[in-house]
Amino acid sequence: MRYLICILIVGFLGSCATDDPPKASDPKGNPATDNTTASNKQKPAIIFFGNSLSAGYGISPDSAFPALIQHRLDSLSLAYTVVNAGVSGETTATGRNRVAWVVSRQPVSIFVLELGGNDGLRGIPPAETKQNLEAIIDSVRSAHPDARIVLAGMMVPPNMGADYSKAYSKVFPAVAASKKTALIPFLLEGVGGVD
Repeated sequence: MRYLICILIVGFLGSCATDDPPKASDPKGNPATDNTTASNKQKPAIIFFGNSLSAGYGISPDSAFPALIQHRLDSLSLAYTVVNAGVSGETTATGRNRVAWVVSRQPVSIFVLELGGNDGLRGIPPAETKQNLEAIIDSVRSAHPDARIVLAGMMVPPNMGADYSKAYSKVFPAVAASKKTALIPFLLEGVGGVD
């Protein structure tokens, strides 16, 4: 999972750059060794806006996949700040309510939208999930028209019923197509359901 996201993000960074991607450096041009809050605010951000999967519920914050991606970017001397805006238990409705505040706090290069899993677990109508995801994307684009958006898809367990599962499975591809975003079909591919 993290490798797929990392490849996608590094690919986006390469396609976003007009010359070489920004490198971390101090005022003398030496590689930066200190990621202070002040310097991070100057760097373009990669925001992971999601639920417990992004937040890293139950594990060390340094082990959450956004932190691992930050480590990878740092190892490549790419001057981007990963912002973990994951909130455990978040639904698309609550995410829709807070997205404007999150994207107003820094320049955004890439926005990874990882919401919808809790909607499925709670049996929220797929049409409502779709509407909320589209509204979140619209909010991001309103604030940052040039931001690249990655939509991370999810699946529901079979106990939700065949009809619900079928309708839910169509949400993420439909949103990605209508809003022209990149799509990770199933965020937990190779992780979820593996013994």
